[in-house]
Amino acid sequence: MNFPEELKYTKDHEWVKIEGDIATIGITDFAQRELGDIVYVEVETIGDTIEAGEVFGTVEAVKTVSDLFMPVTGEVIEFNEELESSPELVNESPYESGWMVKVKISGELPSDLMDAAAYAELIGE
Repeated sequence: MNFPEELKYTKDHEWVKIEGDIATIGITDFAQRELGDIVYVEVETIGDTIEAGEVFGTVEAVKTVSDLFMPVTGEVIEFNEELESSPELVNESPYESGWMVKVKISGELPSDLMDAAAYAELIGE
């Protein structure tokens, strides 16, 4: 499985790429494989400030619906609109074209964000 070194990861299988005060967030390669074929991504929190650990949306696969948990505290400023017509991008490219939201970070980064090695260990890779 693929876990880019430049990203941080959560125990809930989200990844976060931090560039200045902007965080790009999606789900990991492991998460999309566990969910199966993604058919819908719902994020209705644009413009909302979400605390780290709170739900910011849901992802629906053929057999299940799963909550998406915010890895950092901040304001949701952008949704990847390509996912509205092509939710399968999450399966095909979870770290590039399958990103879900961008967030303007407020406050400190949570101390429980993991690097790629710690995340791989968490899932038994």
